[in-house]
This record gives sequence, structure tokens and C-alpha cells, in this order.
Amino acid sequence: MTETQQQIDALRALNLTPKQIARKLGIKVSDVNAALKNQAEQTILDRLAKGELDPVYKCLASDNLVQLLPQDSSDNSVKNQPSTIVPAKDNGSIERGLGLVVIARTARYNQIAVSSYLLDVWCLGIKDATTPRTLDKREFQEFAELLFQPFPENPQEISLEAAQGIIFSAYEYAQSLGFQPHKDFEKSRSHIGNWDGSIRIECGRDGKPCYVSGPYDSPQKIIETLKQSRGEGNFDFLLGSEPINYDSW
Repeated sequence: MTETQQQIDALRALNLTPKQIARKLGIKVSDVNAALKNQAEQTILDRLAKGELDPVYKCLASDNLVQLLPQDSSDNSVKNQPSTIVPAKDNGSIERGLGLVVIARTARYNQIAVSSYLLDVWCLGIKDATTPRTLDKREFQEFAELLFQPFPENPQEISLEAAQGIIFSAYEYAQSLGFQPHKDFEKSRSHIGNWDGSIRIECGRDGKPCYVSGPYDSPQKIIETLKQSRGEGNFDFLLGSEPINYDSW
């Protein structure tokens, strides 16, 4: 940690505002804000490495994933809207099998630590994951709106246990088929917390894997993997899908 960073942290601990800190140290307010954000993110990573988790601020999921939650568990209730959970008769109504889960935790300096998980519950599991980033409450709201833009329905707020169940159900299903999660999943896995396995969703489509080819996939490799894990004729393959823009995540 640099001397300037130490000075900024010490002054922040005295409840000085970024503007007051900048004035005392003779630096730009933007530099103070950047230093505070970097330190907060590093603190989060350090705490995750030790198994320490901040309190949950909010968990959000795309509506299509919420429809797959089991109706008989009180832990999966959509906050303030338990009646909106309707058990899906089958997974055929889920567009491309893609859904999104966002987990936000309260971090230092009134910041929100956020990670997102793009899931393919039909086949590939965790398609994309982001390491925790810190935002203020206004930034979090804007960020969440941006993340859920590709999905037709508004996201719903769910419990952490339900979010864990959705994510790890997709993770385990994909692993059973021979697929590994996105390369950044391990960096953000601790942010999810420990899953007790009490809440699960059924993955696949109509009782078997269904691979929908995406613009960034290697279809031949994926199909070969499915042949090896499930056998010829025991999975479905659909051609073509529009990309979801990951670059802004």
C-alpha cells in the first residue's frame, strides 16, 4: 500500500469526505475516490480469501429463472412478492435457456459489492461471471438495469439461498455434461457464499440437455462433449442465437 493510500484510509476512518481528504492532501477529489474504490475492492477480495462475507444487500434474478424455483420452499420467496412465483410446467418457455443472477453485498464506505452470473440452465451452466466490483447505491441501480436489459421481464428480488440454488444447480448440471464454468467464476465464487443444497432448480429442456449455439461458442467441440457424456440422440441442438453484450459488464 502506498503512503498516499495509507493517508487517505486514515482520514477516511475519521469520517472525512473525499473532498475534505483531497483538500488536506493537496490532490484531486477524483484521485481520492479512485483510491477509496480500489482499496474497497481489494478489501473485499482479501476478506473473500479468508472466507469472510459482507451482509447481503440485494439478490436479483431474471424472471425466467425465478419461474424454475420450487414453490414449496419458503426460502426462495421473491421479496414482498411471493405470489409471483409460478412453477414452470417445463423449461420450453425459457428463451434460449439463458438467465442472470446478481448478488450484491454491503461493503466498506457505504459501497455495494456486486457480482453477476450469466447462466445457461439448458446446457452450458455458467456462461459468464464477474469478479466483485464496488459501486454506490445509485451506480448499483444503473448497473443492474444495464445488466438486465437483454431480458424481456423485470428482474425479481430473491433470497440469497435461492440465488445460490439457481447458480449452483446450473454449475453442477453443466459439470455433469462435461462443461466447466466461465474462467472468472472461481474468482467470484466466494462472493456467493456456501450453498447448503436445500434449494435446487431442474436444468435441461424437456428432460435432456439442449445446446443453443452462440456467437462465441465452439459448436463442434460442445456437441462432441455432449455425445461423450450423454450419447448420440440424447440431447438437442438448436442453431443460432443473438449475442448478449458482455463487454459492458
